[in-house]
This record gives sequence, structure tokens and C-alpha cells, in this order.
Amino acid sequence: MKKKIMGMVSLFSIFALAACGSGNSDNSKNNDSGSGDKAAETSFEMATKNDKKAIDGGTLEVAVVSDTDFTGIFNSAFSQITLDTYFSEPAEETLVTVDKDLKIKEDNPASTVKMDPDNKTVTMTVKDGVKWSDGKDVTADDMIFPYEVIGHKDYNGVRYSDALQQIEGMTEYHEGKADSISGIEKVNEKEIKIKFKKFLPSILQGGNDPILGYAMAKHAFEGIAVKDMEGSDPVRKNPVTMGPYKFNKIVAGQSVEFVPNEYYYGEKPKLDKVVMTKVGTAAAAEAMKSKKYDMFIEMPTNTYDSWKDNKGYQMLGQLDNAYDYIGFKMGKWDADKGKVVMDQNAKMADKNLRQAMGYALDNKIIGERFYAGLRTPANSLIVPPFGELHDKDLKGYTQDVDKAKKLLDDAGYKDTDGDGLREDKDGKKLTINFAFRDNSGVAKSIADYYIQSWKKVGLDVKLTGGRLMEVNSFYDKLGADDPEIDVYQAGWSTGFDPNPSGLYGTVAQFNFTRFESEENTKLLEEMSSEEALDPTKQVELYKEWQEYASDQAFAIPTMYMYTLRPVSDRVVDFTIERQYDAYPWATIGVSSEER
Repeated sequence: MKKKIMGMVSLFSIFALAACGSGNSDNSKNNDSGSGDKAAETSFEMATKNDKKAIDGGTLEVAVVSDTDFTGIFNSAFSQITLDTYFSEPAEETLVTVDKDLKIKEDNPASTVKMDPDNKTVTMTVKDGVKWSDGKDVTADDMIFPYEVIGHKDYNGVRYSDALQQIEGMTEYHEGKADSISGIEKVNEKEIKIKFKKFLPSILQGGNDPILGYAMAKHAFEGIAVKDMEGSDPVRKNPVTMGPYKFNKIVAGQSVEFVPNEYYYGEKPKLDKVVMTKVGTAAAAEAMKSKKYDMFIEMPTNTYDSWKDNKGYQMLGQLDNAYDYIGFKMGKWDADKGKVVMDQNAKMADKNLRQAMGYALDNKIIGERFYAGLRTPANSLIVPPFGELHDKDLKGYTQDVDKAKKLLDDAGYKDTDGDGLREDKDGKKLTINFAFRDNSGVAKSIADYYIQSWKKVGLDVKLTGGRLMEVNSFYDKLGADDPEIDVYQAGWSTGFDPNPSGLYGTVAQFNFTRFESEENTKLLEEMSSEEALDPTKQVELYKEWQEYASDQAFAIPTMYMYTLRPVSDRVVDFTIERQYDAYPWATIGVSSEER
């Protein structure tokens, strides 16, 4: 699955936010199930209503709202944060699209895909006329190349996963025992066939793992070692892409200008130019009021009431495949072995401590007070858009201060010196370091609320480094298993594949908690098995893992969220639907010169 670290959440490239004290007394309880069902009651349009004809040309100005600079990694094999993905949307088109069940379509705009469960193969064929932005054909070699890069032993990204290991020969290739992946056959210049050890449910999904739904221009990386690719020009300065627009000018961390891709296989792009600019959260509402931009991506929902009624814009929105969560650090990533190694003696290794921290929080009040109801309490690590696979009846963690205190008491975390704060089980001072991203105008308030809530149950929690962390630095430290991080708040954009193995599996580098257990591995393997191809059995297996994950509390989901895109009334032919017949950036246009 192509998961994304969620500084923000991408709508089109399917791979991970938030008061003053709640004011609740120690005995207060919130019995809301937190299933996200309330969020589902809110509805927005998902496509523009402007039925006027698009003019020929024009410039579309897009504001990407963020207080963090984008890192400038414009390649799906290496990108980790959704902010980078936003800034490549007009140029980065995938080979596959999905149906209403988020499964890969057989006939896609740029390719055809044939699933053969009986023979455990998938055949992908790129259609004639599909070219790169430099005019060269997209070939079978380009479809194979991302598998070769991600599977390479020198690959330093985070995309290699359990699911990819189901491709025959991938493990041997990854370990350097083979020069090629035996299970990927180049049938001809336009077609490849992938052979799997087992035909897994994830193969059917459009989540880009184990079927990588994108190609890489192999010729653009000629002479560049895999270990050097992430910092190379084809990734950072002059990406070669297959979308309707191509990169024209990049101002590092701030803006990207796109012009039409003259070699685009589809209908000729309508616009002369697309300019995407990073706009700070404090300036976004005023920019909308003055109609400075045609589209706003990631408008802060905590200020929704101040901009929702601005004239000249249509509000597009939907419940996202994303969630925020509280994660607990319990080990390290072993780069040599390519797996997580859990430390049973880690500060956060006691699940009673983790559960207590979950029960101490009231996430419902955060969604209501700070996000105008556009964020709702989350109960599961499987998000509601996945339908029956999401266990809406799972209780999750709603505020129950008495229960939190009892869990801590029973586990041996007691206040032995009378200062109101609990010591650890050995009677030693217990201080929990909490890392929180500086990613919104209310981040500090929410971090303070969490810390105050934990103090109410007797836990001494302090911000790592004494302050919020810049987003990129946060993820660098998280990935490096910085010892100053015990607990953290983060988010995931899950993509189109519900399978959580790529986030919580033993060989998943994105498993930042570093939690592992035989039971977790067993359940994840069952969810990824051929047995799970049966829809009824799949629901059963997903329910079992969700119950286990909730009990173990290695990652406690806190919020589900709506993603909104205010779009100028002059914009035509654009949708944020997950299912589409033509790439939305290929059809978008404007009906007038002025906003």
C-alpha cells in the first residue's frame, strides 16, 4: 500500500494535527463510540458545478496551505509526506485507477490490467501513445523499474514491504542474491507479467502495493546508483512525468510552476499554466477573501467558520482515507535485518500505561471545538471509507479518567512521593517525552490539552525538546528512533488498500512504534492471505486484528477527518472523486480570465 505520512492528506496519489483543557472533571466520561459515523452524516459536493465552457488557456493559481516547506521529493518511490505529493499532482499521473470499491480497474486511461488469481499473475499493459514528458514512450522497462529500485538492497526509502515480498524472486533480489526479480517478466515492450507466491487481497486494491500503479522513467536515472536516487535531479529538479502537465519551475520549498505536457496521451490540457504556491495558515483565509487563488488545498479546518461562506468559491470535500493517532515508541529499526526490533523493557512497553493514556483523552471535544465537527473521534486503525472492513462497533478509546487511573494503579504506576505525579513500577521518577508536530495554528493548544489530560491521571508528560517540532524534523527524528521520543502524535493517509501491514508489520519501516509480536504478525499474515479473498472471511479477519490492535494500544487512533478543497466558481471539469474516467488534472479548466 502506498501510505503517506500525513502532514496533509493527498486526494489523488494514494502512503500519514490538532486546546486548552477540556474542562472535564476527573470523573467525566464520554460514551460516544467514536466510530466516525457522525462524520459520515456531513456531505459536500465532490465535483465542480460550473457548466460553462472552459476558455482556451489561462493560469490556475493553487494555494497549498502549510506552515512547513515541502521537501521537494517528486517521485512516488521516494516521497514520504503528502505535502510533496500535492506539489506534484498536475504532473504525476498513475497507470491504474480504481472502482467504487477502491479496487484496480481492468481498463484504465493509460493501461489495462488483467488479474489471474488461478495462476497467481497480474498482467499490465501500457496503452499506445502514452509518453513521458520528454517525448519518450512509457515502456515495460519503465513499469518494471520501480520494483527494481524499491526492492534493491541499496534503496534507502520506505516503500519496501511485506506485500512486495510476495512477488516471486523479490526477497532474493532484495538480499542481493539475484540480479533481477524472477517473478517479473517483460512480455514485450509494452507489457509485463508479475507472478506471485500467493494471490493476496492487496493485489486487487489500488493502493500501490504490491501492484505499483506507477512507472518510473528508467532512462532519466541512467548512471545514477539507487543509493543516490532520492537526492538526484530526476527526483528533485527536473522530474520526467506522464501527467497532463510537466514541471517548469521549482522554487525550493515554496512553489512549483507547471506547463502543459505536449506529449500527453489524453485530451490536450486546457490551461496555459498551473502555479502551486505554499501559503501559511495565518494568511490563507485572507487570501481566499481576496480571491487570490483558484483552489485551496488543506485549508485549516480549525478556522472553517471564518472562511466557509466566502463568495466566489464552491466547497468540495469528502471523508478522507486518513487518521491521526498517538503512537508509542517501543524499539528500534534494525537496518541490517530490515525489521523492527521491539524492546520489552522500553518505557512504553506496558500496554496498561498505553491504554491509560488513551482513556485520559477526550478527542470528541477537540473535533467540535477546534475543527467545527470536521474531525470526529476515531475508534479504529481501519478507516470508515473501507466500508465493512471498518469495525464501527469497536469501542476504541473514549475518555474515562477513572478507568485510566485504575489501569495505572493496577500496573504499579503509583505516586510514592506525594507530588501528584506517578513514579514508574520501580518507584523511580517517570517522565514521558511527547513529540508533537508544529503543523497547524492549534497544534500547541492540542498538545497542551493532551499533556494536561495526562497530568490529571498522574502522568508527567513533557514536549520533546520543550516545544513543538518542525514537521520534517519530527519525521526525521521519528524514523531515526530518537531516544528523546517516548510518545508522539502523527497521522496517516492510508491510500486505497485497507491492509495495515505496511504500517504495523515487522518489516515495515513505517512502523514507527516498533511494536512487534507473534500474534500481530500472525493476524497480519492472515489478513494478507488467500483466505482473505473471501469477502466474509476478510471482514472477520479485519475485525479480529482491529480488536487486537485496540487492546495492545501500540497506536491509538484519535481523529478521522474531512478533507476540503475550496474551488473558485470559474473552475470547470474538476473532481476529487476517488473514481474517475479521466485524470482530474487533465480535464480542469477555467471559464473566464478573472476570478
